[in-house]
Amino acid sequence: MEDKIEFELDSSFSSLLLESMADGVFTLNDRGEISSWNPAMERVTGYTPQEAMGKPCTLLNFTRCFSNTCPTSIEECGIYEYGRLDCRECFLRHKEGYDVPVIKSARLVRNRTGSVKGVVETVTDLTELEEARRKVQEANHRLGEIHRLDNVIGKSHAMHQVFSAIRAAAASEATILLQGESGTGKELVAGAIHYNSHRNENPFVPVSCSALTESLLESELFGHVKGSFTGAIRDRVGRFEEADGGTIFLDEIGEISPLIQVKLLRVLQEREIERVGESKKRRIDIRIIAASNKDLINLVKDGEFREDLYYRLKVFPIMIPPMRKRKEDIPLLLSHFIHIQNQKTGKRIKGVTQSSMRILMDYTWPGNVRELENAIEHAFVLCSGEHIDVFDLPIEIRQLAYRPDALNAPASNSVRALSGEKMSPQILHELLYECHWNKAEVGRRVGLSRTAIWKYMKKWEIPLKKPL
Repeated sequence: MEDKIEFELDSSFSSLLLESMADGVFTLNDRGEISSWNPAMERVTGYTPQEAMGKPCTLLNFTRCFSNTCPTSIEECGIYEYGRLDCRECFLRHKEGYDVPVIKSARLVRNRTGSVKGVVETVTDLTELEEARRKVQEANHRLGEIHRLDNVIGKSHAMHQVFSAIRAAAASEATILLQGESGTGKELVAGAIHYNSHRNENPFVPVSCSALTESLLESELFGHVKGSFTGAIRDRVGRFEEADGGTIFLDEIGEISPLIQVKLLRVLQEREIERVGESKKRRIDIRIIAASNKDLINLVKDGEFREDLYYRLKVFPIMIPPMRKRKEDIPLLLSHFIHIQNQKTGKRIKGVTQSSMRILMDYTWPGNVRELENAIEHAFVLCSGEHIDVFDLPIEIRQLAYRPDALNAPASNSVRALSGEKMSPQILHELLYECHWNKAEVGRRVGLSRTAIWKYMKKWEIPLKKPL
């Protein structure tokens, strides 16, 4: 009697255990028929217990098991020969006809005499994991698209030299040093080198060396072990290890401290790293691309940057030109950024007006390509027509364009940097025609108020309205 009660309690406990499991579990009897089916199996397959019970496991049409096709009877199944199947990633066929990614495991169960009682199988649903994998693949694909060589935009001679250097760098394993002003697109060039190299299937890991303190940057780059410093509650993999097999991009390399310079030199020489708080050396296979908006050779002369590290980094240097030296690329860049903003905002802006283009071409662009991109984004907020006009541009660009000391070259006929003393009736007439008799715009171009322009027009008897 006690044995019977104990058996019933065991059966009840087993039933509750199966029902509470997140993984699908089902059993087969010695004839290969499904003899139990927990709720998770119904969620994964769509089959209710009533529909599954008594059916063979071929009901699920697993794509991988012991063989390519399931046998007709359990005696022919490989489970008899092997006794178990561990973590086989495959697909099962849902009741609605689509495939579900799963991990399948199985165990042969025998009684005390050695006779087969049946088989226990577990199924882990990988649908969410597969979705995550798909998103990662799509993200990597988009990242590769962003860093395609044809996304480095330009037709100027200076940019053609950059394109040639990118192709040469991508075909080699040399350490690259990118030098150029802030906003010239150094990370885009680094990405283009990586994604056009044989390492393109492996990680591209960018690190801003100026954004972190010495201790944080050391941990960020090299990783740390638990307990190596206050707050190190677990082991952490550094960026060098994350980039293993791929490329690490060290931006603003001129900002790193002497300690990090020494450790980086060791990485370049030995291709080994040590996590903070650990003496174990770890081999890494990485391509290093460094970048700086400072002249590193001057930092070397000033004793702020190690000479041996500098020469290790500049195995293959690439100079990225500032916008003021590649102004013929501005129309191409404008078209590119307008296209991007049209897609983001749903607007249908076709381009810029002639007066806007003149200002954009005359501006010196101290922030380079990034500043131009931000200017177009700013203009999209204000622009309500099909073309970006002067007043849609950021005020600092309009104002600097009219100041004589803001231009490296003489001002064009269309954007005159004049004072009131140099104003003449002829020049005022020309400016009024160029600005469609907009007196405020004329005032901005010559650094005077609208009222001052109106007074000059009265003085020289110039019509206050545009002649028909």
